Amino acid sequence: MKENRIRVTKLARYYTLNELTEKTKRIWFVLHGYGEIAKNFIKKFDLLEKDENFFIAPEALNKFYFRGFSGKVGASWMTTEDRENEIEDYINFLEKVYEETVLEKDKEIILFGFSQGTATAGRWFLNSKHSFDKIIMWGGFPPEEFVLSKTKMPVLLVVGERDRFIDKNYLNEKLKTLDDNHITYDLISFNGDHVIDSETLAAVSQKLNSANEGS
Repeated sequence: MKENRIRVTKLARYYTLNELTEKTKRIWFVLHGYGEIAKNFIKKFDLLEKDENFFIAPEALNKFYFRGFSGKVGASWMTTEDRENEIEDYINFLEKVYEETVLEKDKEIILFGFSQGTATAGRWFLNSKHSFDKIIMWGGFPPEEFVLSKTKMPVLLVVGERDRFIDKNYLNEKLKTLDDNHITYDLISFNGDHVIDSETLAAVSQKLNSANEGS
């Protein structure tokens, strides 16, 4: 048996929230987690100041039914099957979204990944020809490639204290790996599960504002 490949053109979608204007201070690329779809994910950011923040939520290329052959649909950035090509596909997709949406260079660019989207964000950052000012990884950690690159790009980590996927031992193990590889990070924890907590998101946004005011 011989495995063959062919490159095809595929329509992919992304959603935006708010308007990109002269008042916009930040452009956020927000990458959803496993089993989510972008139009629902981007709504989580609606609480932040609308004039100053413009959100872009690309949707992962692989969709599936959660149960059986109908009903709720989710999306996944990649699986272990044909892994390297799936990574290449989504990086090419994300690059095109960046090029279509970031037309002004005077805005702060935030790369935000949630859950499975944290690994996607880390790989995109490493392979992108574009620039990002800050990286936020929520409910997940940088992928191995990011860690081994020993990048100087700092990461803001956000983890729920009751996250069902991240117990204390796992958290400590991941933080030790970052420390051992000299990855700079800040850690914010909140009293919650594997979710984007509204109050914590507002606090993260305020932290970004404070950092800019102090610079």
